[in-house]
Amino acid sequence: MYAWFGLFAGLVGFLGGMWTLRHGLEPLAAGHLPAILNRLVKTPLRGLITGTLVTALLQSSGAVTVITIGLVAAGTLAFPDSIGIILGANIGTCVTTQIIALQLDALVLPCLVAGVFLTLTSRRLWHHIGITLIGFGMIFMALKLMSLSLQPIGRSEWFRRLLLESSDNPWLAVLSGTVLTALVQSSSATTALTIALASQGLVDLSGAVGIVIGNNVGSCVTSVLASIGAPTAAKRVAAAHVLLNVLGAAAFMPILPYFTAFIQHTGGTPALQVANAHTFFNIISSIAVLPVARPYAALIERLVLDRKAPGR
Repeated sequence: MYAWFGLFAGLVGFLGGMWTLRHGLEPLAAGHLPAILNRLVKTPLRGLITGTLVTALLQSSGAVTVITIGLVAAGTLAFPDSIGIILGANIGTCVTTQIIALQLDALVLPCLVAGVFLTLTSRRLWHHIGITLIGFGMIFMALKLMSLSLQPIGRSEWFRRLLLESSDNPWLAVLSGTVLTALVQSSSATTALTIALASQGLVDLSGAVGIVIGNNVGSCVTSVLASIGAPTAAKRVAAAHVLLNVLGAAAFMPILPYFTAFIQHTGGTPALQVANAHTFFNIISSIAVLPVARPYAALIERLVLDRKAPGR
């Protein structure tokens, strides 16, 4: 019972840390972000680079996708120009996963102490940097709590059997990752949980890779919710995000054993291998669509029709 409470507390702490991290970073770009996105996305490649950098800065692909939907809904950004941002957002979120995989437990106390000290300063820049450091400290502390809580849970027979099923059945692993991310509304949180499971040896690399792929599909729920009641162009952004991740997952499923073997050869700890799987999946999926970004946008426009357009 205490182990499950610790796992839940760790997950809540992680989400709180991510929120605090974004709360510290977002004001640094406040007021400039719409202009930056609008100016730098005139080609799919520039959009991908911009989406990657902005997502790495804000530490949230969901936030960048929601902002993009808002800009398209307001008519300040054309739908075809948003495709590059979506592709880049999927890559930029990998920065968070790689940081998580480093498992920098020793940085918890320094981050929290330095963060609290800097938040007491009157200078706006240092204040927000302090909030950012507190967010990092909370994330590392939550990861440690989740890892410790999983030790007694992992000894239970039913839990081992459930994870064994996920490892033996890739489709079940993908479904598990999709549902969990849809519920938690954070692919970073569920990927962090997967890293903790792999670190404890509770799930093998094959099952972890399947869960990570499912995490990407589940992350689309945020963009779908953001597009509810929005104009057709905004709905197309959400549809482009959903189709990108679903097609990416479908493309990887037949080659999952080969992809897993490749990730194994990247070396490092189990945690780092899970992070590498997340990174390679997103980079390959986005780069594959980049050359056909304009036709992809045209396809989405055909699939999501403008009901108010003349003749519809």
